[in-house]
Amino acid sequence: MTETDLDRALGRAWRDDAPWAVLSRLAELPNRLGGHEGERRAADVVADAFADAGVRGVTEQTFPMTRWTRATASLSVTDPVERTFETTALPYSPAGAVTADLVDVGYGTPEEIDATDVDGNVVVASTDTPPDRRFLHRMEKYGRAVDAGAAAFVFANHVEGQLPPTGALRFDAAGEIPGVGVSNEAGEWLREYAERGATVSVAVDAATEPGESRNVTGVLGPDTGEEIVVLAHYDAHDVGEGALDNACGVAVLVGAARVLAELDLGRRVRVAGVGCEELGLIGSEALADALDLDSVRAVVNVDGAGRFRDLRAFTHASDAVSDLVARVADEAGHPFVEKSDPHPFSDHWPFLREGVPALQLHSESGERGRGWTHTRADTRDKVDRRNLRTHAMLAALLVCELAGADDLPRVEAASLREAFREQAYESGMRAAGVWPDEWG
Repeated sequence: MTETDLDRALGRAWRDDAPWAVLSRLAELPNRLGGHEGERRAADVVADAFADAGVRGVTEQTFPMTRWTRATASLSVTDPVERTFETTALPYSPAGAVTADLVDVGYGTPEEIDATDVDGNVVVASTDTPPDRRFLHRMEKYGRAVDAGAAAFVFANHVEGQLPPTGALRFDAAGEIPGVGVSNEAGEWLREYAERGATVSVAVDAATEPGESRNVTGVLGPDTGEEIVVLAHYDAHDVGEGALDNACGVAVLVGAARVLAELDLGRRVRVAGVGCEELGLIGSEALADALDLDSVRAVVNVDGAGRFRDLRAFTHASDAVSDLVARVADEAGHPFVEKSDPHPFSDHWPFLREGVPALQLHSESGERGRGWTHTRADTRDKVDRRNLRTHAMLAALLVCELAGADDLPRVEAASLREAFREQAYESGMRAAGVWPDEWG
């Protein structure tokens, strides 16, 4: 590859509207939740975009999953007042109705849940995390509430705007107790009512049944024995358009593929659009199972890129990946916001868990939490197409560098386990059901 080839490819990417077109096609599809018709149609959009980018051998591989379908959800305070709040069921909530006392567990930290009389009660927990702690995932909070004997789980958004949040409660399986989301404004009332000894009724009507989803894959570059895997999930929650999460990531992946298709790469690059991330990384698990991971030199997970101007790079406890990111940032004259600590809640996890060095490309908003994502406000108007182009170009530079790198040692299980323990992740991952059995 010559500098001229790279400059020409990047120059074309600067004016390329294909990423925006892909994002638009995904965002206008109804219900991209895993296993539903909108997700199936989204896979076809991704396949067409890959083929148009010059990706070879584009195919769709199906895999089984547990499909969840929402019907209705309700939440009412019955004492000391009678009042109903808008709510949305959380995916994998079982159907059921509960009337019980309401208790506030704050952020839903282990200490807050342990200090509260949760047993037999309905708990309300914030979507936010204390500023002095690592991110606490929704599945952790739900799992801890279940373990403490809660009768139902209410997830209150910390973002203003009358936006009940959504998000799966378990990985590819129905949860144990009903779970619903309410807005920030409703959460404020519920916390006050909890102090007054309120009784609430929570009801969910939903169905869980066997289903099917698919991954879309293809290759770029030479036919080598080793490869770099670059993936993005194309599914989304059914309450909004899923433009930010993760049509943006798919658009960035497509834009990067269009650059990489013009370059002489050092190794094969496998690009993949994966399904069912929002329901528990089901598609990436299926992809990892289908590949010989000994031949995968690194995985790049494009989940969250393209949303905001600054690109965040999670390097997941790999010094080699961290050094490579720093080198690309220096050569491109474009800084990255680097996060070195690993986390298990996105599509790199099935690969990282097996020792594959991982890089996740996200966006830095300067704010805590998910923002508009996982709500009905996750819509196309929030996206700036300039960010899609810029992040696609940077992603291509990173993948190109990874494809030519010979110094990418595997991530040892012992060091990865200790990195999670240093962040106090173990108990939370156990509560969420994702702590690897082989780690003890």
